[in-house]
Amino acid sequence: MSRLKELIDELCPNGVKYYRVDELCKISRGRVISKDYIRENAGKYPVYSSQTENDGNLGCIETYDYEGEFLTWTTDGANAGSVFYRNGCFSITNVCGLLQVCEESILTKYLYYALVIEAPKYVSRGMGNPKLMSNVMARVRIAVPSAEVQREIVRVLDTFTSLTAELTAELTARKKQYEFFRNKMLTFDTKVTWRRLDEITNLFRGEYITKNSTREGIVPVILGGQEPAYYIDKSNHDGEIIVVARSGASAGFVSYWNEPIYVTDGFGYEAKTELIITKYLYYILKNIECALNAMKRGAGVPHISGEALAKIMLPVPQIEEQERIVEILDHFDCLCNDLSCGLPAEIEARQKQYEYYRDKLLTFKELSE
Repeated sequence: MSRLKELIDELCPNGVKYYRVDELCKISRGRVISKDYIRENAGKYPVYSSQTENDGNLGCIETYDYEGEFLTWTTDGANAGSVFYRNGCFSITNVCGLLQVCEESILTKYLYYALVIEAPKYVSRGMGNPKLMSNVMARVRIAVPSAEVQREIVRVLDTFTSLTAELTAELTARKKQYEFFRNKMLTFDTKVTWRRLDEITNLFRGEYITKNSTREGIVPVILGGQEPAYYIDKSNHDGEIIVVARSGASAGFVSYWNEPIYVTDGFGYEAKTELIITKYLYYILKNIECALNAMKRGAGVPHISGEALAKIMLPVPQIEEQERIVEILDHFDCLCNDLSCGLPAEIEARQKQYEYYRDKLLTFKELSE
């Protein structure tokens, strides 16, 4: 950081000049590339779309439209304004914008880091469909310091990004190891007792509710997904419970709760504690989550029936063995998923540190004309 400060003090002590994106780049859009086309022309060159998962990679084809350093951005939808750095041979779909730097005064990677901050500020969020069209991207203003300053900023931010990527890769490997270990621990021989889900639990059915019919509060509303749908001022359950999502894409998703919550479109299962520990029930259901999701039926919005779930057979060892399994898996789960400890905590801290320095490094006083 001291090297960067020296460069700024030396090369731009009075501020830097700002430019519009269309003064720095050639702006264009991709072409229509369907999933069928990708499937029929499978190859090694990536096709990037508007999605943000998997770095926007929709699949790979035999040919490519672009080669070299470029930036792409998502033009519309929930992820509008998301910016990506591309370097290599690739194609993009028609819902992606493309920036090709044509001004020697700016580095493509520097522009990427600057637009990650600035582009979302220009997204139009009216009419229910966020957009960042080419004519608006053209007006985004970017500070352009000297090449030496840009290179040093890129070096610093690349270092942060690389360290976070290494930690994320390690966490991914740790999660795979945890899932393997969990599956191994929850695989029993025929000596263990097997019971139906409705024999070892009491069913708690959620109550239908809408956000507009309630008042905002601190109680999470559980539809069955990984995160609360929203928060209201009343609960319909308090204490340990397992919730299984009933319908939609997340049908079969399993979550554990031990606080006041409001269960709505999901099945709640309260463990009969003389037979099974609630946290153990969570782990065995989590271990078969994919099978639960595969149970959904129906057109339109598929759903899982409570009757089908009730008949699921689950292994139920002695309480002492359940306690041992829960203790071990709680430890692994904390290391892999708890934001207060282990790698998740380190990744979150590193990400916040990166965002702090990114914002600080890319804030410049504008040079007076």
